Amino acid sequence: MKEIKFEGKPYSALVFDTEEEIGRYAAEIVTKKLCEKPDMLLGLATGSTPVPLYRELVKACKEGKVSFKNVRTYNLDEYFPIDTKSPLSFLGFMRENLFDHIDLPDGAIHIPNGEAADADVEAARYEKELFAAGGVDIQVLGIGSDGHIGFNEPGDAYIYETHATDLTQQTIVDNSRFFNDISEVPTRAITMGIGAIMRAKQCLFIATGKNKAQAVKDALTASATPACQASILQFHPNTVFLLDQEAASLL
Repeated sequence: MKEIKFEGKPYSALVFDTEEEIGRYAAEIVTKKLCEKPDMLLGLATGSTPVPLYRELVKACKEGKVSFKNVRTYNLDEYFPIDTKSPLSFLGFMRENLFDHIDLPDGAIHIPNGEAADADVEAARYEKELFAAGGVDIQVLGIGSDGHIGFNEPGDAYIYETHATDLTQQTIVDNSRFFNDISEVPTRAITMGIGAIMRAKQCLFIATGKNKAQAVKDALTASATPACQASILQFHPNTVFLLDQEAASLL
């Protein structure tokens, strides 16, 4: 592990040789907080990036080192519309990679409902739920190749509330690797806004792979701009930036 410091910036990035090392380091942060606060609120992300972290959390739970019995989880986003029983839904992804392998009660799982009748109404409901929760203790974040976090896509402004959004073509292309054909990729989603992310007491930002290198550079070294939504994390008081060598290659 090495640390990269940025001139004039109050944060740094930790660079690891492998995704597995990042997963272990991130899991140590989560499990330490879980031991301190067994009823912690844990914000979660989907995609391949956090999978090594989730494997480590499953391992820690199976070995009896931690328990999720009193934890509440809040996911960043969900496709809309989508069958929530589908393994291609984000709820299905979370069940496959984490929820079904730990002692987390079903009632403690919170995620936007991809089967809701109205996306905007569901977004407002989820925002109310997030606000009432008071902000998660740790929010796991990845980054899209276009700089998005959650499904907060590049634009002219930050949207602070949970909202329904159209996915950019770049995001659709990137996510098509999980589907048989790009035509099957949903084109809309419900996502936490920037406000809920910034209310998190701590963020774990994880980026791996060469295709994320430019987005990481824009997020960490350029001026904050909604054209790269992740760049707002420059103003978060407690974000841990965890990168592999390829994602850090342009820094």
